Amino acid sequence: MKKEILETLKKNSEIFVSGEELSNKIGVTRAAVWKHIKQMKEEGYEIEAVSRKGYRLTGEPDILDAKSLEIELNCQSLTKKVIHYDNIDSTNTQAKILASRGACEGTVLLAEEQTGGRGRLGRHWIAPKGTGIWMSIILKPDIEPSEAAKITQIAAAAATMAVREITGCEAGIKWPNDIIVKGKKICGILTEMSGELNSISYIVVGIGINVNMGMEDFPYELREKATSLKECSGKIVSRKKLVISVLTHFEKYYFNFLESKNVRSSVDICKKYSVTLGKQVKIMQRGMEMLGEALDITEDGELMIKNDKGEIEKIVSGEVSVRGINGYI
Repeated sequence: MKKEILETLKKNSEIFVSGEELSNKIGVTRAAVWKHIKQMKEEGYEIEAVSRKGYRLTGEPDILDAKSLEIELNCQSLTKKVIHYDNIDSTNTQAKILASRGACEGTVLLAEEQTGGRGRLGRHWIAPKGTGIWMSIILKPDIEPSEAAKITQIAAAAATMAVREITGCEAGIKWPNDIIVKGKKICGILTEMSGELNSISYIVVGIGINVNMGMEDFPYELREKATSLKECSGKIVSRKKLVISVLTHFEKYYFNFLESKNVRSSVDICKKYSVTLGKQVKIMQRGMEMLGEALDITEDGELMIKNDKGEIEKIVSGEVSVRGINGYI
């Protein structure tokens, strides 16, 4: 019922909608309509109520409300269901549980706060309440397990385009899974898969974006390496608009991948906005360190490097650091 009321008010935001019209449309009493309007106000929705005119939506809270997002994403083909948590250990962990229990492809999990957020290699991800986007998407593509890593390139391209579109910040991609603004990390991507030798049960892609965090929200040891979109743009950023943009771009690149059987469109974006190509890199693989120069990203999303022996190699995955003015980042 809340979703139907909110959808009606959003579609008629320039005019008042009477309580009688809402009650007839939804099939409940006017008292029930008022009860839900009151609850929405308590949640932070700004709703003007005028006697004999009705209700008008004048503002929305910066919370990643599932019902509101489902309304905004109604034209999408991928996003089937949005689940919102006020507090959770990890959206990726919960997404894997739901996926194993049969949750459909296109289920999106969002949290206001994560207490056990994870990055690559099990690193802890700082995720304070109401300041960022902590999101996981459940996917069930009909692809070979060896192609699962390509989803990271799709997510990186989507996040980069969304950040540029919504904030104007010149976001770049540090292959394969970090988004960088002004030399510091603002977004990380964690792709996890469950399957058998020749088939995928599900893929969960987690996207964490530092949106409205202040530098005081970061541990001291991370302040030279991480930042937020608010710090970079100098203004508060709408998390809802950013989520919608990420999911819209992701859908486009994901379906293109499934239809064309390649990630060329995503790779083109990853190359165009790369902060890795042409730089000296340090790559950690299975406990071994490799130094080289990043030359290109292949059509399959592999990083092509010239190692310190002058040999050309293709890197499918690994922990990559790029040499900058102040050392490797």
